[in-house]
Amino acid sequence: MKKTTTTLFLILMMTFLSATAASAQSHKQDDILGTWLNQEATGKIELYKENGKFFGKLVWLKEPTDKVTGKPRTDKENPDDKLKTAPLIGMVNMKNFTFDGTDEWSGGTIYDPKNGKTYKCYIRFENPNKLKIRGYIGVSLLGRNTYWTKTMPPQK
Repeated sequence: MKKTTTTLFLILMMTFLSATAASAQSHKQDDILGTWLNQEATGKIELYKENGKFFGKLVWLKEPTDKVTGKPRTDKENPDDKLKTAPLIGMVNMKNFTFDGTDEWSGGTIYDPKNGKTYKCYIRFENPNKLKIRGYIGVSLLGRNTYWTKTMPPQK
């Protein structure tokens, strides 16, 4: 009886491990490169690589001009007064991500121009055309997710 129980346990464990390995996707570090549409469909972010790290730059806005001034939108929520007049388009708002070798880009930060705050962040794939971006304070349990969809670069 003990041998049967042990054999059954080993079979179940091997099945579980095989299923887990099959469901885990392994990515190449450059898989995130390209242009991504944010969840609200109000902005496009170009993810690029520089000196072995990954960055994101805002390259398109649905509403690129300020409704009041008629001029290009600026980073008016930035806590640094010197940066409040910096244009949003062209802003590098994701910095210093590294790839873990399997499925996560982490160690970087994401800046939210809507509130002027910077958060720790990691990036993972939900599927081949969708990224999960998790911004958080301190530990990843204290944060929120947003999902970006692969898209075409803006026309110039």
